[in-house]
Amino acid sequence: MFLQIQNIKKSYGKIAILQNINFSIAANTTVSILGKSGCGKSTLLKIIAGLTFADEGTILLNKKNITSIVPNLRNIVYLSQEPLLFPHLNVFDNIAFGLKIRHVCKESIKQQVVAMLANIELESEALKKPDQLSGGQKQRVAFARALIINPPLLLLDEPFSSLDAEVRTNMQILFKRIAQQYACTALFVTHDVKEALIIGDSIAYMQQGHLELFASKQDFINNKNTGVQNEINFWKNL
Repeated sequence: MFLQIQNIKKSYGKIAILQNINFSIAANTTVSILGKSGCGKSTLLKIIAGLTFADEGTILLNKKNITSIVPNLRNIVYLSQEPLLFPHLNVFDNIAFGLKIRHVCKESIKQQVVAMLANIELESEALKKPDQLSGGQKQRVAFARALIINPPLLLLDEPFSSLDAEVRTNMQILFKRIAQQYACTALFVTHDVKEALIIGDSIAYMQQGHLELFASKQDFINNKNTGVQNEINFWKNL
């Protein structure tokens, strides 16, 4: 398995946030982590990214123990709701940033960024600054900036939750297409059942600090604790 999470525990004072989390995921797959606000989803992602340290447990990435490694040496990309683009850089330079600090040659940077702009359908916006973009466009640029450095693991913490319904749907479709094209390995946190089903190759459900990774989407749908059956019944009875 490419990512292995072993016995992760995290508490703040007497409040247990994560309780003995164990799961593994294969390379080139996306796992949706579904759960209500406050259940520990974001804390788990931050621990994997190295932004927060667990009280106990081990994180293995491609068989390497990264549990105590500082964030910038993990080579993991963490994306949240806020795109956090560089306001003084245009779209092209925002996307190119990671390649530049890795000292990639200029011609290769140009080729890669032009190709990525085409993938996210923002070729005509290349010279615009972030404050000239819509929310959905900003999120596409942030996503492109993350992907272009080909990170081993991509962590997405409800990245589309602030977008309106139509833009959110478009971003879900875009993510699926580009994740497949770039062979991404990703954890995608959401509190939306539909989004979890659309995005994930497999699905995990988190509740009160415990996480269950389902063997199949059908197992997830059939489980009474996930809320999927309630939503299906709502639409049936409408």
